Amino acid sequence: MVGGVADWFAITALFRYPLNIPIPHTAIIPRRKDRIGRSLGNFVQNNFLSHEVLGAKLRAAQLSRRGAEWLSVPEHGQAVARHAVGALQSASAVVRDEDVHAFLDRSVIEPIRRRPIAPVLVKGLELLTIDDRHQQLFDRMIKGLGGLVAANAGLIRQRIREESPWWVPDFIDNRLQDKIVAAIDRTLHEVGEDPEHPLRHQFDDLLMEWIVQLQESPAVRARAEAIKQQVLDNPTSRELSATLWEELKRGIERQVDAPSDGAPGGLARALSALAQAALEDEALLNKIDGWIIEAVLRVVEQHRHEVGQLIAQTVSRWDPDETSRRIELQIGRDLQFIRINGTLVGGLVGLILYTVSRLIERGGL
Repeated sequence: MVGGVADWFAITALFRYPLNIPIPHTAIIPRRKDRIGRSLGNFVQNNFLSHEVLGAKLRAAQLSRRGAEWLSVPEHGQAVARHAVGALQSASAVVRDEDVHAFLDRSVIEPIRRRPIAPVLVKGLELLTIDDRHQQLFDRMIKGLGGLVAANAGLIRQRIREESPWWVPDFIDNRLQDKIVAAIDRTLHEVGEDPEHPLRHQFDDLLMEWIVQLQESPAVRARAEAIKQQVLDNPTSRELSATLWEELKRGIERQVDAPSDGAPGGLARALSALAQAALEDEALLNKIDGWIIEAVLRVVEQHRHEVGQLIAQTVSRWDPDETSRRIELQIGRDLQFIRINGTLVGGLVGLILYTVSRLIERGGL
């Protein structure tokens, strides 16, 4: 009975005054509610939103892999593309073209206009020459020229006839045209097949000369800057901004008007292909995870104290008696078992003490 009464008193003292008697150090939850809220906020802030805990949790979640796996499913890629295109279409219908032109000119064209073009060109040419990428570009140029010559054979024949004297027979003009086209085609084929062809070395020398001149020649740098300013003058920049916006809107319209027969559109295919490529590149996934974790931790570090304040302020606004009552109701069954267990344990201890005392009495007798 003593154990049960003691447990009843201890539990009741947590939530209210026992028998409504204001005994010191009772009604702990109502009286210390605000301090409990501050302690809870600090606990969450320091233990759940710390760099170590949150970083480990985010890294274990493998968000980039999960996102890539989800996006690689064609249906998911289509859903994302459909929502993205719908949002862009709605935005393009609301935003005025003049505002978009001004934004593009201010955020894209103007920074390019202010930045010197020569270092950008040098960096681009240096990147182009890494791993002989410029030779791959040169190969594409050769193939393009071959196709261009073949597609314009009639135009070449016409120009030869216009430039040749009147007294030269047509069959000679035709023969000359065949030889010219064949010579150009043979030369392009030789350049494409021979990695050490002189034209390739000339192309290498030309690129290196451009890089050196852009780095060291004030006249070449000034000329490049003048060409850039001519290209990005006010009329041209406005036309460029308008063209970029129109192309973007046409691309959105093409995605919207894509056939709805279940086949994925271009944007959906691109998203699925991007996700599939990411799944095959473990280093890329780790890098994306690092970006996500860094961004999340930076935001949490800046605002985690606000989470603690939010918890403390929320708890402070609660009514003390109502808070105590709700907490007691949530753990009510456990509280009853504590009282019952106190009664049983107290009774067991009393029985043991009684038994020991009887044995001592008999021993003394």
